[in-house]
Amino acid sequence: MTSAAPWTARLALVAGAMAVVILLLFAGARSVVLVAVGVGGTAVTLAGVWWTLVHRGPVRALAAVLAVAAPVAVLVLYALAGLLWVVLVSLALWVLAVASGRFALAEETGPRRPKERRVAPPERPFLIMNPRSGGGKVDRLGLREKAEALGARVAVLDPDRPDPVDGVVGLARRAVEEGADLLGVAGGDGTQALVAGVAAERGVPFVVIPAGTRNHFALDLGLDRDDPSACLEALTDGVELRVDLGFIGDRVFVNNASFGAYAAVVQSPAYRDDKVRTTLQLLPDLLTHETGPDLVVRAGELVMDRPQAVLVSNNPYRAGDPAGLGRRERLDSGVLGVLGITVESATQAAGLLRGRNAPGLVSATAGDVAVEAREPAVPVGVDGEPLTLRTPLRCHIAPGALRVRVPRHRPGVPLGRPAMDWHRVRRLALTTVRTAAGRGPHRSRLRRVRVPRASLPVRSLPVRSLPVCSLPVCSLPVRSLPVRRETEGPGVGRPLDPATLRPEERDATAGHPVVEEQFGDAVHRLHHAGTATGRVVATGHTGVGSAILTVSSDRGLRVRQRTPPAPPPS
Repeated sequence: MTSAAPWTARLALVAGAMAVVILLLFAGARSVVLVAVGVGGTAVTLAGVWWTLVHRGPVRALAAVLAVAAPVAVLVLYALAGLLWVVLVSLALWVLAVASGRFALAEETGPRRPKERRVAPPERPFLIMNPRSGGGKVDRLGLREKAEALGARVAVLDPDRPDPVDGVVGLARRAVEEGADLLGVAGGDGTQALVAGVAAERGVPFVVIPAGTRNHFALDLGLDRDDPSACLEALTDGVELRVDLGFIGDRVFVNNASFGAYAAVVQSPAYRDDKVRTTLQLLPDLLTHETGPDLVVRAGELVMDRPQAVLVSNNPYRAGDPAGLGRRERLDSGVLGVLGITVESATQAAGLLRGRNAPGLVSATAGDVAVEAREPAVPVGVDGEPLTLRTPLRCHIAPGALRVRVPRHRPGVPLGRPAMDWHRVRRLALTTVRTAAGRGPHRSRLRRVRVPRASLPVRSLPVRSLPVCSLPVCSLPVRSLPVRRETEGPGVGRPLDPATLRPEERDATAGHPVVEEQFGDAVHRLHHAGTATGRVVATGHTGVGSAILTVSSDRGLRVRQRTPPAPPPS
C-alpha cells in the first residue's frame, strides 16, 4: 500500500459527504424528489433502448426518441426548479468520491505481478506472421526483417490465399518436429490461439506479437500493443510466464467464446460490409427468441435457461466490466469466467441499473461450462472468429498449460479498480501509513495482548509508600504492549524498527513504575526483539529487590522479582 492510499480514501469520504450536504442544504426535502426523478429518467432511457433493439419501423423510431428525450426532460425539470447547478455539483462530487474510493482500494491491494522466471534465449525460434492482420502491420513495421535479424526463422502467410486452420496448425507442428524450441505469432487473437494450442501441446514456449486489430490477449499479458516490434525482445531478454488456456471442445481460445445474439450476428455475410445495419436488422428476432438458438448453459450449480447472450472467458473479466470488453486481472486463476444476459422486457432492461446485481445479468466462475441447445449446431464466436459448432458443447480450462515468453521490460497490466466498498474506504481512511528506515511505506497494524493484572496487597504498608515490587508473590502486574510487525513490502513478518514507534506506543508503559523507571529504553525495543518464551530483555533494581524483564510466549511484558525484598524494619 502506498502512502497516498489513506489520503485518497479521505478525499473519497469528504467528497461523498459534501455531495450529500450540498444536496440537502440547497434542496432540502426536495432532494428526495430530485434523486427519484434522476433514477426514473435513467430507467426510462434504458427501457427506450430496449424497445429500440427489439422493434422495427415506427415503434423503433419512437423508442429512440424516448431514449433521448428522457434525460433531456430530467435536465429541464431540474433547471425549472432552479436546482440544476446543485444536481450537477452534487453529481460531480459523487463521481469524484467513487473514483477516489476505488483508486484508494486499488492502491491498498497493490498490483499483482504474475510469477515469472528468467530463461535463456531460444536457439531455434520460429515465428508465423499474418500480413493481413491489423491493416498490414507486419509489412508496415518491418517485423519480418527485425525478427530474422534476431535469429528467428519466419514464415509469412500468403495474403492472397487465406490459409485454413489446419494450414497454420500444421505449419507450427512441422516447425517443432524440425527442431524449433519456440513458437510465436504476429497476428490477431484467432491466429494466436491456434498456434498457442500447438505450443501447449508440444511443451514449447510461445511468443505473442500483437500485430492484429485488438489483441486482447497481449493486452492482458501487459505487452505494448502500440509497438509490436518491442515484443521481439522476448527472443533475447525475456522472462517466462505460465498462463491458462480455455478450450471449447478440442479448440483453444485465449480470450473468450461467445454464444447467442452476438455470435449469430457476426455469422451473417452482410456483417463485415455494414455492421450497424446488419446488427439492427437481426437483433429484434434474436432478442425475442424468434430466431437463433435456445440455449441452456450449466456452470457448476448455475443454470441459465434461454439467455440472449453468453460469454465464456479464459479467466474472468474485471468486476467493473460487465460487458466483458475490458481487461482480466490475471490469466492464471485456473477458472473460466461466465457472463450471461437474459432480458425479456423493458422492466428487466431498466433493472440493469443495478449493475452486476441486476437479475438479468449473471456473473460467475467455473472450471467447466456446458452449453446445450435444441439445434444440432449453433453459431459461436471464438476469439472473434465466427464458427458453427455441433452441440452439446463443453468449455473447460487447462491451468498453466501455456508457457509464454514476454520481454523482461514491458508496460505491464494497469492496476484494476475494485468495486466500491464504503466500509473498506472508511477503514482505510483511518489508517496511518509511516515510512520505516530503509523499508519504504508500510501500514502499521497493532495487536494488543490483554493479560489480567495481578492484584496488589496493601496490608503491610500504606498505599502511597508501597514499592511496586514489594509483593509476597514472585510476579508483578503484567503490562500489555502492542505488537507491531511488517505487513507489507520486502520485510513482511519482521519486527519494525524502534525508530518508527508512534508516541502512543512510547507511552504504552506509563503508570508502570518498575518498567518505566528501571528499564528505560529497553521497553521500547523489547516487543521488536526476540520471540523466545522467558527471554531476558533487561534487569534492574527496584530499591527493595532485583527484578527481571522478560518476553512471554504471548509477547506480553512481564516483570518478575528475582530476590525477595528485605523485610521492613520493625
